[in-house]
Amino acid sequence: MNLSKFKSYFFETLKNIFPKTEIESFFFILLEDRLNLSRVEAALNPNTEINAEHLAVLKNDLIALQNQKPIQYIIGKTTFYNLEFYVNKNVLIPRPETEELVDWIINDSVKTKPTTIIDIGTGSGCIAISLAKNLTANVSAMDISKKAIETAKKNANLNKVTVNYINANILNENLSQKYDVIVSNPPYVKMEEMEQMKNNVLKHEPHLALFVANKNPLIFYKRIADLAKNNLTQNGVLYFEINQYLSKETSELLKNIGFNNIELRKDFYGNYRMLRASF
Repeated sequence: MNLSKFKSYFFETLKNIFPKTEIESFFFILLEDRLNLSRVEAALNPNTEINAEHLAVLKNDLIALQNQKPIQYIIGKTTFYNLEFYVNKNVLIPRPETEELVDWIINDSVKTKPTTIIDIGTGSGCIAISLAKNLTANVSAMDISKKAIETAKKNANLNKVTVNYINANILNENLSQKYDVIVSNPPYVKMEEMEQMKNNVLKHEPHLALFVANKNPLIFYKRIADLAKNNLTQNGVLYFEINQYLSKETSELLKNIGFNNIELRKDFYGNYRMLRASF
């Protein structure tokens, strides 16, 4: 089968599941990853034959897409803050709004010049590694999942940075030192919000990193903020990615704990998704 025929087959198979623009994006991502063909090369050579081995791989990829497996998991990698990261079923796919949180910290660091940072609930390591790559600081990262830590370590090696990894449950663990920056993108989606989420997330991304009980949705925020009272340095700063529907409640929680300087920030969609606080 040549490229032109496979493209027609690919689009026809997915047309009732995804918009045309998304199908096109998937198609060219797979061509580049599986066949090492750029979009331009594919357009200029539509009659290029796909050998049997490559065709079998692409057809398996197509089946995975039909099952709404995220393209990032299919190819096993993604880009975050201009860096490449391995991703798999054990870690969340990094989101663009998390890039905005990282950017906020890096821009603030021009003035604050943090020397010690910890990322709590690191997952793929995208926050910790991006900060380690762009700042001169000792960066640590914590996660409850051993498999997530394994992935994060691979990503640190991939991006040639040093991060100190801690495999622990923050709900039961104290922090062993003080930090200039404590940052976290913890689980914050209430179970009742599950029905609003798409199958590509529900069926494939780790629920441990996503969901919290309806009755106590801010459990991680409270625990981390309580720890920050004792484990932030004198001018230290706490950063959170937050549930847009609980921005007011999260801000009030931090105020009640004793934080004075609390700032909510909107993402590029206009939703309150980030918070910065200090004493």
